[in-house]
Amino acid sequence: MKFAPLAAFGLALAAVTAPLAVTAQETPAPAPAFSIDTPVEVLVADARAKAVLDKYLPGIDQHPAYDQFRALSLRTLAPFSQGMITEEMLAKIEADLTAIK
Repeated sequence: MKFAPLAAFGLALAAVTAPLAVTAQETPAPAPAFSIDTPVEVLVADARAKAVLDKYLPGIDQHPAYDQFRALSLRTLAPFSQGMITEEMLAKIEADLTAIK
């Protein structure tokens, strides 16, 4: 019976630290700041994301129909781009956008 208080202390310590370990493991990785699912106007508003757009789609924010598509994402806009925004281009833009920290 001499070990009962020590055993109780060990159980109490395990109960306190176990939820912390589970919480740390369940924390999801942060989502990328930008992607091809981000609205074009949000991308244009950030200098880093706009630089990516200018690399692949120079002057997209100067397009005559910009006001009509600015709330759309590049993924949504691509089918309406008459082949200007290809799947290959979307993949490259996605890689560059998700690299922005």
